[in-house]
Amino acid sequence: MNVLVINAGSSSLKFQLLDTKTRAIFAKGNCERIGLADGIFGYKVGDAGKVEEACDFPDHKAAIARVLKALDDHCDVAIDGIGHRIVQGGWYFKDSALVDDTVMDKIYEFAPLAPLHNYGEAAAIEYCREHYPDLPNVAVFDTSFHMTLPKVAYTYALPKDVCEKYRIRKYGAHGTSHRYEWMRAKEILGPKCRRLLSCHLGNGASLAAIMDGVCHDTTMGLTPLDGLMMGTRCGSIDPATVCYLQREGGYTYDEVDEMMNKKSGLLAVSGKTQDARDIRAGADKGDPDCLLAFDMYAYKAMQQAAAMIASMAGVDTITFTAGIGENDYSIRQAFCECFEWLGVRVDRERNRAAVGNGPQVISAEDSAVTVMVIPTDEEYMIALDVERLAK
Repeated sequence: MNVLVINAGSSSLKFQLLDTKTRAIFAKGNCERIGLADGIFGYKVGDAGKVEEACDFPDHKAAIARVLKALDDHCDVAIDGIGHRIVQGGWYFKDSALVDDTVMDKIYEFAPLAPLHNYGEAAAIEYCREHYPDLPNVAVFDTSFHMTLPKVAYTYALPKDVCEKYRIRKYGAHGTSHRYEWMRAKEILGPKCRRLLSCHLGNGASLAAIMDGVCHDTTMGLTPLDGLMMGTRCGSIDPATVCYLQREGGYTYDEVDEMMNKKSGLLAVSGKTQDARDIRAGADKGDPDCLLAFDMYAYKAMQQAAAMIASMAGVDTITFTAGIGENDYSIRQAFCECFEWLGVRVDRERNRAAVGNGPQVISAEDSAVTVMVIPTDEEYMIALDVERLAK
């Protein structure tokens, strides 16, 4: 089945047209700076070189319209279905869903939980439904994989009436990526893989505790701000910090929200950049701020990983994925060394070599836990859901 996968962010829209059987990618690209000046549209069709052009995108509908025009003009592959990544599936969806009017209403209903993403994603779906009414559209929710969390894990210790009225609970994120990590690890390791710690470490980062394919806990909470320290997000902090900054610092809600989402994390601690590659280079040169940022990132990941492992009462497999997880061997090494007391042993040579070569085992022969690098493929997972539900 040829599936067009749409991944709409707050100011971007990525796409990929692929075959679910052969995994061949016919076309892919990205619309950048949606809603801002100086938009950029870059795409690649087949074996042709990448095309990049200036293109203003006032909104996400304009972006998806440009994508579909480029495919009509330059790609002769027929589209059989369209899959849409939706950040927030709220309290309704435990699985991906074939889009109809009821599903659209629900996407808008819980959009306040992810206002920077859900509205843009919904706009892209609406455009596709209007212009290709005969094609199935499938919504794939980042949160649905985490709907299996036990009540003790997803409930917040706030007044019950408040939680019920505003649907406050742990929702998690990166569910499609964590689901892919489980699928590939299980395919490779078979019955040896039962308790998996999935580490999605990128500009956005989260961990998931997956036992026999079922998610038992995850680090992101009501929103993707919770959990690990990230590129520009602060991660878990004392919640009273928000009140204190507003009361004593005079910051508005919007200013605190922007600070914690866009001005914190690696960017704030290093004082220079959110790019882990630059931070590692600075740390190697002895820059104290980069050293602290590097150590904090690994420490906080280790700290919360211990909680994930405890939720499964053990671990037999650890996987690393996403930009930092797949490409930064030093972060993987530092993380795993924190768990030597659990019998985790990483082969340093395997670890250094595990970049750009597909799924690889990086643990040493005598390691009690299998450690792997598995490059994530959210587009493929979304396409598989489209194929499954469209049939």
